[in-house]
Amino acid sequence: MPLEYTTISEISGPLVVVEEVREVHYDELVEVETRDGEVRRGRVLEASAGKALVQIFEGTSGLDVTGSSVRFLGKVLEIPVSPDILGRIFDGAGNPIDGGPKIIPEKRLDINGSPINPFARAYPSEFIQTGISGIDCMNPLVRGQKLPVFSGSGLPHAQLAAQIARQATVLTGSEPFAVVFAAMGITFEEADYFMTDFRRTGAIDRAVLFMNLANDPVIERIATPRMALTVAEYLAFEREMHVLVILTDMTNYAEALREVSAARKEVPGRRGYPGYMYTDLSQIYERAGRIQGKKGSITQIPILTMPEDDKTHPIPDLTGYITEGQIILSRELHKKGIYPPINISISLSRLKDKGIGEGKTREDHADVLNQLSDAYDRGKEARELSVVLGEAALSDNDKLFLRFADEFEERFVKQGANENRPIAGTLDIGWDLMTLLPRSELKRVSDKNAEKYLKSKTSGGAASAAE
Repeated sequence: MPLEYTTISEISGPLVVVEEVREVHYDELVEVETRDGEVRRGRVLEASAGKALVQIFEGTSGLDVTGSSVRFLGKVLEIPVSPDILGRIFDGAGNPIDGGPKIIPEKRLDINGSPINPFARAYPSEFIQTGISGIDCMNPLVRGQKLPVFSGSGLPHAQLAAQIARQATVLTGSEPFAVVFAAMGITFEEADYFMTDFRRTGAIDRAVLFMNLANDPVIERIATPRMALTVAEYLAFEREMHVLVILTDMTNYAEALREVSAARKEVPGRRGYPGYMYTDLSQIYERAGRIQGKKGSITQIPILTMPEDDKTHPIPDLTGYITEGQIILSRELHKKGIYPPINISISLSRLKDKGIGEGKTREDHADVLNQLSDAYDRGKEARELSVVLGEAALSDNDKLFLRFADEFEERFVKQGANENRPIAGTLDIGWDLMTLLPRSELKRVSDKNAEKYLKSKTSGGAASAAE
């Protein structure tokens, strides 16, 4: 029977200080009962010298120092898991919100998980097809990778997240595929969009959704990604599934960290964020990966909105250090009506070379990636030159590359929100675009691949390719 304390000495924001406590431990679950009998949950943040600092998940509104009692439960925050968890929707605290019954647990797992021994990690090497050309060809996602999406306010990252969740699949291997989707601090409209989209497309059957709304407690927002990742670890390493985890929006998560840090009166770091934010984000991102001897794996796509589109802001800056690349959305492309507005030039997948090539995608993938990237950059340079000097000042080659850049954005980067392109189709579009340029300018493709894939093309520079 847990001891009950009526020794609350201070209430500050979502935090409660309890005096004269005994045998209380960090991260222990707490129940706080108000004067009128309402029970709220919390967890211990600090415990020392007979004093405990408690986070209240539902907030402290209505609590008072003299009329509330506190019980320490002697266990940590856990989530019930079983195979039946697939197809379900939960709130940020792990409670079902889809009208279905509570999960009958096979087991209960600590939401903080267990760190993966670096020696036991298997190197990511298998390609994941998202059906989006700007990712699959130019910045490939590899099984076990952490590849964040850097967006900005008003850009269609929610739509992109839903499309990836709907379309993602592993081309090699026989393991079943699942998606764990966690949304933090989103509006009701956004939550409704995600839930409706998953149900409409049938993607809900292989997915688990966690929805933390903007008006939900801040403390719940900090627990949401950990609950999602705990479910992902269960599905991956105990049910032998490949799991894609999508976390949106990590900026809202970091803001919740800052709010709690301020309530604790901690010394702030950069722009008011806590100095331990790097460590905290690492605890989330590093839960992705593969383990030697295990068939399952966890791949992560965190999505964050950069305040004022600033890549040097602490949230994207620290995220970039921890993860293996970034997909950056472009406001300029969005204004042109291009979806998804992926900025190919500054996006990067650091593991792209590990997941492409013969037996994984296609033997010409690296050639297409390198050539398209080079030609597009030259086309953008020609575009900038034409703005300053006028198109008449461009050389014939510059005009070819300018046309290539325009066509690349319209035919390759741009695609429908429900268009699922196979990687072979994406690479074929790339070769077709290369025919806009003379063969002498295609310096990043091998003669063997050029002979095989350019030979049948008849538009633009095909004549040059045949010469």
